[in-house]
Amino acid sequence: MSADLEALEARIGHRFGTRELLVRALTHKSLTADRSTGDFRDNEQLEFLGDSILGFVISDCLVRRYPSYPEGKLSKLKAHLVSAARLYEVAKNLQLGDCLFLGKGEELSGGRAKKALLANAVEAVIAAVYLDGGMEPARALVEHRVIGDFAFPDENESASMTDYKSALQERAQSMGLPPPRYVIVREEGPEHHKIFTVEARLGREYMGQAKGLSKKSAGQEAARQILEALELTPPE
Repeated sequence: MSADLEALEARIGHRFGTRELLVRALTHKSLTADRSTGDFRDNEQLEFLGDSILGFVISDCLVRRYPSYPEGKLSKLKAHLVSAARLYEVAKNLQLGDCLFLGKGEELSGGRAKKALLANAVEAVIAAVYLDGGMEPARALVEHRVIGDFAFPDENESASMTDYKSALQERAQSMGLPPPRYVIVREEGPEHHKIFTVEARLGREYMGQAKGLSKKSAGQEAARQILEALELTPPE
């Protein structure tokens, strides 16, 4: 496994002085549950710290890049960059799944490919880099791997990312229907890193359901699903 960790360090772009931090960042709580002896610490606290570092670095980058953007527009850009979907892509590019330390049950259930688990591991690795080397290598990791090739809109463009909930609201009005309804049907994960499942309904016929790291992002995706269904089967 040491060779795997060295290769991972190369992909991360940081050579750890205290490699135990990297090992901890890759250790899922399922492993600690399987071990009754030994000093095994999982990565949940590192996820908590990494989430804050990730949010700060991305916010700082966006404010510097778009000094004229209002808060709402910056928030939409940030939501995309810190989403579970984005972090999952980062984890796949880093090949984090191959390096995780999992308990037997999690291993057998396909934990190395689970989106939420891998997204959490990315945040834990960011925190490990910060604790080992300080803010600069952590910032470099976020800028290179998380922001990376993200397609930022041109600052002069008037159009921002689609607000699916507003678009669905307008569509409901045009169809003579009541406003869409949004219900949180499930909350999963620790308090500092919950995953929300939101269901959206339009009338009796249209329903969308999605997960997200925030109620807002999950609601947006659920609304997008209904809009897509409306395009495929337009009402008479």
